[in-house]
Amino acid sequence: MALAKRANEAYVRGDSRFFEGLLSEKFVMREGGRRIDKAEVVTMIAGIQCDVQTWNLDEPRMAKVDADTYVLSYRGTWDGTCTGLDGKSMKIPSPTRAATIWVRSGDRWQAAFHGENAIIDPKDSPKAQPAPPARPTETAEATPGDPNTSALVAVERSVWEAWKAHDAKKLEDLTADGLSFIDIFGNSYSSKTATIGAWSGAICEVKGVEVTDGVARALSPTVELLMHKGTADGTCYGESVPAVHGNSVYVKEGDAWKLAFTMNMFAK
Repeated sequence: MALAKRANEAYVRGDSRFFEGLLSEKFVMREGGRRIDKAEVVTMIAGIQCDVQTWNLDEPRMAKVDADTYVLSYRGTWDGTCTGLDGKSMKIPSPTRAATIWVRSGDRWQAAFHGENAIIDPKDSPKAQPAPPARPTETAEATPGDPNTSALVAVERSVWEAWKAHDAKKLEDLTADGLSFIDIFGNSYSSKTATIGAWSGAICEVKGVEVTDGVARALSPTVELLMHKGTADGTCYGESVPAVHGNSVYVKEGDAWKLAFTMNMFAK
């Protein structure tokens, strides 16, 4: 949390140099639905101008992936504005649920992924918007996935199929003991029991699922981040299921890849 608070302070100041040391060379995140890497994030932050009156981070939750990889999530509340990519001032969404994947690098921790979802009521969910046109700077989009991409997409699809079937036993088998989840509405499930309870419950009724556009990135020899698009034919909370951009962390246990964390975002 100390690093998270320092990162938010640096972001508000537009202190890109701080992020040059904080972000892993493997860092990736989504901005407007696009995958962007460390270099583009640092450049983007350098151009940010914010006017923030108050902000606070609370409700920290830590999930262990392995000894050198952790997921930290927290709630952020903000009163202020920042310039967007188009240079226009925008009100900072508040409250939000954020998650950062931290990886050990020698004697320090670096961020390998960061994402934020607005905390909203499901009935107020926004409509998905078409993705913005690709730009030459989208280096993370142009980077090919690693050789484990196909295998991880297959496991991810199995997780979605088990969710569709409300199959708690199958979900138990496909996931790691430290499983945690952040959904598109900013709800946080910080344990395997809570996550599988939500996935196998009666919130959603789905007839078909698909996982596409998978790109994997190795965070270590036994930990991978899979970014993908997920679609489902059905309803959750009585509303049609929107397409999502998924960000899933997998850890290798023996010969099997197990889902350890996932954060879904509205596809834009």
